[in-house]
Amino acid sequence: MRLPLSLIISIAFGATFVNASSERIQASCTLTASGGDDSPRFLEAVASCSSVVIPKDTTLNIATRLNMTGLCDKTIDLQGTLRFAPDIPYWTGNGFFISFQTQITFWLFGGRNILLKGGGTLDGAGQAWYDALSANSTLLRPIILTVSQANGAVVENITMINSPEWHNLIIESENVLYQNVTINAASTSSNRPANTDGWNIYRSDGVTIRDSVINNGDDCVAFKPNATNVLVSNLDCNGSHGISVGSVGQFPGVFDIVKNVTAINIKMSNAENGARIKAWAGPNVGSGIVENITFQNFIESEVDNPVIIDQCYETDAATCAQFPSNVEIQDVWFNKFDNIASIIAISLTFHVAYPVPRPVQWWPKSHVLRMDAAVISMLMTLVSPHIRELRRIPVKM
Repeated sequence: MRLPLSLIISIAFGATFVNASSERIQASCTLTASGGDDSPRFLEAVASCSSVVIPKDTTLNIATRLNMTGLCDKTIDLQGTLRFAPDIPYWTGNGFFISFQTQITFWLFGGRNILLKGGGTLDGAGQAWYDALSANSTLLRPIILTVSQANGAVVENITMINSPEWHNLIIESENVLYQNVTINAASTSSNRPANTDGWNIYRSDGVTIRDSVINNGDDCVAFKPNATNVLVSNLDCNGSHGISVGSVGQFPGVFDIVKNVTAINIKMSNAENGARIKAWAGPNVGSGIVENITFQNFIESEVDNPVIIDQCYETDAATCAQFPSNVEIQDVWFNKFDNIASIIAISLTFHVAYPVPRPVQWWPKSHVLRMDAAVISMLMTLVSPHIRELRRIPVKM
C-alpha cells in the first residue's frame, strides 16, 4: 500500500498539519532531538515542510553544516536551541568558505520569503574556539548564521550566543530584516571572545536591523563593501568596537561602495568606538566611495572614541602619507551625540600634505555638552590647514 505524502512526513518528523489558508493545507513539521547529529533531519524537514518547529526545551545538535539556500516561503519556528557542536577539525575543514576576509560559516540561509523566528537560541558554543584561538591566531572560525542570496528574509525574536566569529553575515541579499535579536558573547576563561561582530553587511541592499541588544567584543554593526540602503535603529550595544562603515578599500583592483546608510537611536556603552568610518591606505590596496552616511541620536557612556573617521586604517603614518587612501568620503552627518563621558575624543585621520605640529584631537567636555555636526565643523576648522583635500569629508550643518 502506498502511504500518502502527508502521512510519510508526519511519521518522519512527528508532524502536525495546520490550515495555512482557506485554499490549501501546508505541513508543519516538529523536530525533536535524536541524540546524534540533528543536521540531516533538520535539512530534510526544511526541504519537505513549509514550517518547521523546534519546541521549547529542545536542543538540536548541529554537528554538520547547514545549506538552506534556494528556499521559498519557508518558516523556521525556533522555540528551543540549535547548538553548533564545537568540533574544531570538522568545521575548519567543512564550514562553507566565504572568500571575503577569509571566513567560514556554519549555516547558509537564503531564498525568497523566508522567516526565522520563535524566541529560541542559536548557540555557537564559542568557548572551545576562544581557547583554541589563543594557541593558533590564524584559526578559521565559523559565523553562526549567514543570510546568503536572499530576497525577503526576516530574522526576529532570536537570541544568539557565543559565536566563534561573527554572529551574522548578510551577503548578496536584498530586503532583509532583523528585529528583536539579542546577541551575547562571553568567555568563562581568560581567553576573551574575538571578532564576534553582531552583524556584517556585504554586497547587500535594503537591510534593516532594529530593536536589538548586543553584548560583544567587536563591531556592533559593520557596513562592509557594497552595503547600500541600510537602516539600523534602536540598538543597545555594549562592549563594542562601534557602528562601523568599513573597512573599505582593502583589496587591490576592487572599488568598494558604501552608500545611503543610517544609524539612528543607538545606545553605546563600554565601547572602544562609537560612530566609525575606516578606510585602508598604503600600497596595494583598493579604492571606493563612502557616501550619504548618517549617525544620529547616539547616547554614549564610557566610549573611548565617540567619533572616528580614519583614512589610514591599519596603516602607519609614514606609509599613509606616501600612499594615501583611495577611498573618498562625502556627505557624512553626525547629529545629536549626547551623554559623552568626561573627555570627548574625536579622531580624524586624513591625507596630510605636511607634518601636523600637534594633532587637534582632545578637549574637555565642559566645552562641548552636546556633540553634533557643529562639533565636527569646529574640529574641521581647526585642522583644515593641515588637510590636503578637505573635500573628502564635507560636513553638513
